[in-house]
Amino acid sequence: METLITFIVYLAGMLAIGIYGFRKTSNIADYFLGGRKLGPGVAALSAGASDMSGWLLLGLPGAIYAFGLVEAWIAVGLSIGAYLNWQLVAKRLRTYTELSNDSITIPDFFENRFKDNTHILRTVSALVILFFFTIYTASGMTAGAKLFSSSFDLTYTQGLWIGAIVIIAYTFLGGFIAVSWTDFIQGILMLLALIILPVVAISEIGGWQETLNIVGQASEGHLQMVAGVSAMVIISNLAWGLGYFGQPHIIVRFMGIRSHKEVPKARFIGMTWMVLGLYGAIFVGFIGFALAQTGALTLGDGEEVFILMSQVLTHPVVAGVLLAAILSAIMSTVDSQLLVSSSALAEDFYKGIFRKNASNKELLFVSRLSILVIAVIALIIGSNPENTVLGLVSYAWAGFGASFGPLILLSLFWKRITAIGAMAGMIAGAVTVVIWGNMSGGIFDLYEIVPGFLLNLILAVVVSLFTKVKPEMEEEFERARQMAES
Repeated sequence: METLITFIVYLAGMLAIGIYGFRKTSNIADYFLGGRKLGPGVAALSAGASDMSGWLLLGLPGAIYAFGLVEAWIAVGLSIGAYLNWQLVAKRLRTYTELSNDSITIPDFFENRFKDNTHILRTVSALVILFFFTIYTASGMTAGAKLFSSSFDLTYTQGLWIGAIVIIAYTFLGGFIAVSWTDFIQGILMLLALIILPVVAISEIGGWQETLNIVGQASEGHLQMVAGVSAMVIISNLAWGLGYFGQPHIIVRFMGIRSHKEVPKARFIGMTWMVLGLYGAIFVGFIGFALAQTGALTLGDGEEVFILMSQVLTHPVVAGVLLAAILSAIMSTVDSQLLVSSSALAEDFYKGIFRKNASNKELLFVSRLSILVIAVIALIIGSNPENTVLGLVSYAWAGFGASFGPLILLSLFWKRITAIGAMAGMIAGAVTVVIWGNMSGGIFDLYEIVPGFLLNLILAVVVSLFTKVKPEMEEEFERARQMAES
């Protein structure tokens, strides 16, 4: 009962922030970018929390629990990718999107950056967002269902609906302001949980050396990161880092930061949070495996290791806080995904193609309606209890990284890229992920983001070299570069 009460108090607090965000949201720019007024701390933790999602507390510990330290290469790749994303993309994207007709979404930026009057780039990129984000959102719904069903004696379906209702409610109300501030709070809670639980667990076992002894005796392979591990597995796990450059729900935080001059401070805060969080998640899975060998844990699903460790090792009130941290991880990503997806429908389809003179009130209504529609589709996908959180995240992450990543980098650093080149690269990246991700065996065991990213990059460059760039694009590129360097 104490656990449940703590959990309910937390949910009430998140909904209160949603109502606050509703009162602060007066137009579509507020709803999608918060008026570009995020401070460095909120921008950093919001980007991190929306990035990590339920896979940080469920998926990654579950992978470490099942396969050992070889899965830690994912964390290495993500750390490198996140740093490069902050270093290369954040400042330039913040200035360029504002300069380029005050773009507030990624499809909006592509259309303005490439002076595409046909709206084809906007339409295709919005379709990519809707397709992969629906799958990505389904991963959050799956994580929520596992949390509620294993924590409160509910069925998978009941857990699925309870989690979905809470997330949809405050995203629907508050938009970017509510999402960013809840992500900030949730980011702090996630980090505390990932520090506290491993420390308690190691103490319970009898120390770090005893933990290593137990794991080594049960499975020598769990201690290996290199020996006996194929190069393809290591490359595939490291390649997660490539995905950062194309994740709309993360890079939109760069667009919303108060000033490009605050990016270095935000980068330091964000990277510190991320590295500590990833190490904590690795320790949870590793130590959870040791606990299972001693009989202290009985797991049917490795992705529930954090949940069961919280319940077994801590006081009910602390367990309630730790379980709230899991919901924090889930909510902080799903809300961002729903927001970006609704922006694709409202700003990029509805306004961009059908209703160019739509009022702010009308666009806010369409955005909130879009959230409901996308959430229902994600619920249908997430209703299969056989889904794994990491599996769904992996596919969607590859989709965005391969479709948008090379184009974001080329748009910011190469003035010679053209609209036709961008279109060719985007389609090639998305299609490669869809086809490659449904194949298996041999070369197809390589993570699909690798061939998708490379093919996108190559086609975008080659096609651009054979097509003509517009002079106004080159002029704007130079102005944006100078602003970012000022």
